[in-house]
Amino acid sequence: MRLFDLSLRFKLPLWGGGLILATALAVSTSFVVQAWDNLNHDLLQNAEDIGRTMAPSLFPAILHDNVWGAFEIVSLPFSANPETALYESLIVVDNDKKIYVSSRPQEHPVLSELARLGPEYQTLSEDLPLAPDAGIFTVSMRGAQRIFVAVPIANDGVRLGTLIVSYNKSLLWQRFQIVLVRSIWITLLALAVLLPITAYWGRRMMLPMRLVTERISRIGSGDLEALDPALYPYKDEVGQLFLAYETVLTKLREKAEFEKEMLKSERMAAVGRLTASIAHEINNPLGGMLNAISTLKRHGNPDPVTQKTVSLLERGLSQIRETVAALLVEAKVKSRPLDAADLEDIHILVTPAANKQGAHLSWVAALPHALSLPSTLVRQMLINLLLNAITAAGRDGLVAVRILASESQLVMVVENSGRPLLPEQLARLFEPFTSFSESGNGLGLWICYQIVTQLGGTISAESNTELTRFTILIPLNPQSDANPTQNLPD
Repeated sequence: MRLFDLSLRFKLPLWGGGLILATALAVSTSFVVQAWDNLNHDLLQNAEDIGRTMAPSLFPAILHDNVWGAFEIVSLPFSANPETALYESLIVVDNDKKIYVSSRPQEHPVLSELARLGPEYQTLSEDLPLAPDAGIFTVSMRGAQRIFVAVPIANDGVRLGTLIVSYNKSLLWQRFQIVLVRSIWITLLALAVLLPITAYWGRRMMLPMRLVTERISRIGSGDLEALDPALYPYKDEVGQLFLAYETVLTKLREKAEFEKEMLKSERMAAVGRLTASIAHEINNPLGGMLNAISTLKRHGNPDPVTQKTVSLLERGLSQIRETVAALLVEAKVKSRPLDAADLEDIHILVTPAANKQGAHLSWVAALPHALSLPSTLVRQMLINLLLNAITAAGRDGLVAVRILASESQLVMVVENSGRPLLPEQLARLFEPFTSFSESGNGLGLWICYQIVTQLGGTISAESNTELTRFTILIPLNPQSDANPTQNLPD
């Protein structure tokens, strides 16, 4: 991967850190070079100051051959501040390049030739100008330990000698090292402060853009995930990008939800029309059979066994007619009011199925009086839910039923243990011909949904690893906002 192909959250800190590092190095280098130049300038200025100070005093001392007086003059700076003196030694030589006096007489004996003090002094002796009008002369040789600055001792065009100021390069380098170390520490301190700040702000600014980019790239797959506004609460271009993404996300969600509802409505409408047509076709022969049974009972003279059989057929055909009527969304089924006996009948009817399956049935039902609900439809819906729950619970599973009526609603809760429903199954749970078992036809829950819808109620489902719960709310008084689910027993 090329450097320019890296993510901005890496490139911004890298480029910013590189610029800061380059700037810091440039500033530090300039500072160090300037410090070295200043040190050299100070050296020459120091030598010039010494010459201007001592030359007037040394001239009469040399003129009158006052060696002790000259020695006191060149020794005076070292006795005043020996530790802070920038120079190493002061040497006075005459015009014959012989030492007249020195601040270090043991190292530079009086009347000894300057060239005999060592190679460095020999080079100095060879290059030293002696003209009366010669100015300050500096000698700095590569590889030498000292820097020499020669200041003429002259007055009115008469030169009696030369004051040689000797500077040790190690001392100069020590002072330069102090400046250099300080410069390095200041640079490192600046980098230690600026680089983390640059990295933080680079990440802080690029994180929102990276998140927006990732979310946008996943929109095509249907992954519509919102962004936390607290990630970037500012109103600059990045903040406006956040707002634009949230706007697009809201529109896409609304569009997806609208398309989902439209598709579901179209499926429900198509199947509703199909089932309505089938139901009408079934109702015609059912009506004929029920009329024939009614005629037989009214005009025939059947024996008791036949009479019992005919009554059984009549009840069965009536149940079929009422079940078929439940398939008609607009059908208005007439039936007697629901009472406690109906619930007890349902309990008796489903108990054998639970025993056969090996499931444990928990039943809690309380109806204080008959309710103005068609018992046939409620019975059909509750039986469908219970049989599905018993099948889903499996052997040693648990099925729990809680039924409670208030002044405003009938609340029925059916729970079962067993394998939980997947999210995609919950999304299509009440659609027709959606079966989650090999034996089902996919119409049971859809019929329950149609019944609840006809009665003006709601049915919902939720599922987790512990249980699956269906909750049915059927209003008894549409104007009431009471919520009796708060009073359900645990």
